Amino acid sequence: MNIVVSGGGTGGHIYPALALVREIKEKHKGTSFLYIGTENGLEKEIVPRENIPFKSIHITGFKRKISFENVKTVARFLKGVRDSKKMLKEFKADVVIGTGGYVSGPVVYAAAKLGIPCIVHEQNSVPGLTNKFLSRYANKVAVCFEDAVQYFPKEKTVLTGNPRASEVLHHEGKEGIQKLGLNPSVPTVLIFGGSRGARPINEAVLKVMTELRERPYQVLYVTGDVHYEQVKNEAQLAGNPDNVIIKPFLHNMPEILSGVDLAITRAGATTLAELTVLGIPSILIPSPYVTNNHQEKNARSLSDAGAATLIIEKDLSGNKLLAAIDSIISDKEKHTAMKEAARTLGVPDAAERLYNVITEITGKN
Repeated sequence: MNIVVSGGGTGGHIYPALALVREIKEKHKGTSFLYIGTENGLEKEIVPRENIPFKSIHITGFKRKISFENVKTVARFLKGVRDSKKMLKEFKADVVIGTGGYVSGPVVYAAAKLGIPCIVHEQNSVPGLTNKFLSRYANKVAVCFEDAVQYFPKEKTVLTGNPRASEVLHHEGKEGIQKLGLNPSVPTVLIFGGSRGARPINEAVLKVMTELRERPYQVLYVTGDVHYEQVKNEAQLAGNPDNVIIKPFLHNMPEILSGVDLAITRAGATTLAELTVLGIPSILIPSPYVTNNHQEKNARSLSDAGAATLIIEKDLSGNKLLAAIDSIISDKEKHTAMKEAARTLGVPDAAERLYNVITEITGKN
């Protein structure tokens, strides 16, 4: 089977696509893939490293206010559709999967116009403009949150989960945290704000750095590359406790997560997929700087189910964060209940579910 995948702009659109490709390659030999992205997106650097054939089109997003740039965007979209049709015909695509971002718009639309079965994959609880538009043309819409079903045609929407979640299950035990010098017999709290970090989270943690010394748990604190030197210096001034290990970035996050007892983080869809499938309780501080405030809505899907504690960024303080950590780590019954609640939201076989949708709409294995 020849499968085309398209998604770009952010890691949240790219990494689920790559996880799907890896899982299908491993379990269904003989499947061929083509990834269509943009020349100036993250996918241009990431996808070729995975040895996946990559082609690009030129496309930009619509401005949310009246602008002449939107006229240019329409022209780019139409050219992107023409270019995509040519690529799809040359590759002899059996199915096209769009995982979000501007680039998936012309690619999935082109597939629909050519009569090629296509799927839209929405990672967030609130969909973006591109996936809302494409849902009219796609054969199926795959979602990761039950909350997202209401935004799409009910008859074509299916809950599959996020393929990235399937990958973290390949790692078990506490070997990952041991490699970083952490004690596997002590509860571990992971604090991270994404690849670039999150200044408000860093500021809150630094304010209680001294108090962390007295806690019966250890902290793996990932600052983000751009904040690392400043945070490290301020932590040293506070006497950097022995039970707090500070890192700028983790390249092996799936391996680390398997040994974590509590996570403090933003509420990106991929992160939440990983936490729920592993059953990790969390304290979520959603970014308010995202489209449609979708991170807060993602977070509420977990907090409403009892899997997470939600702290809105404007309400965040060092003392509030510390109290939230203490209340979970010190209460075994609460911690266990949150773990179980998280697991009920996780979808461990997300990649296989998506593959089953593919076979359903193509009639091929």
